[in-house]
Amino acid sequence: MIPGGGQPNMQQLLQQAQKMQQDLARAQEELAHMEVDGQAGGGLVTATVTGAGELRALKIDPKAVDPEDTETLADLVVAAVQAANENAHNLQQQKLGPLTQGLGGGGIPGLPF
Repeated sequence: MIPGGGQPNMQQLLQQAQKMQQDLARAQEELAHMEVDGQAGGGLVTATVTGAGELRALKIDPKAVDPEDTETLADLVVAAVQAANENAHNLQQQKLGPLTQGLGGGGIPGLPF
């Protein structure tokens, strides 16, 4: 309900919605170009993902490579990617949170988090 009992200005509401949509699209584009890292094994494995969650790089320290124990290396890779994705999620919250407050619902369309 509108204070004073008047009807909402539909043109104004439409303009606000369009501006919010443009701001959100701009923030999503920025996130696609930002990168965050996640590490595991004390830095033996580092994963780099974009703010949108795209895996860009994976660095493995030679000390982490043991031909007799590839399972541990695989676990470190998974942990590093998960840590990087968590950092990307946090970046999304910082960047998009203020733009999406009050929209209700869950996640942000087009993003994996």
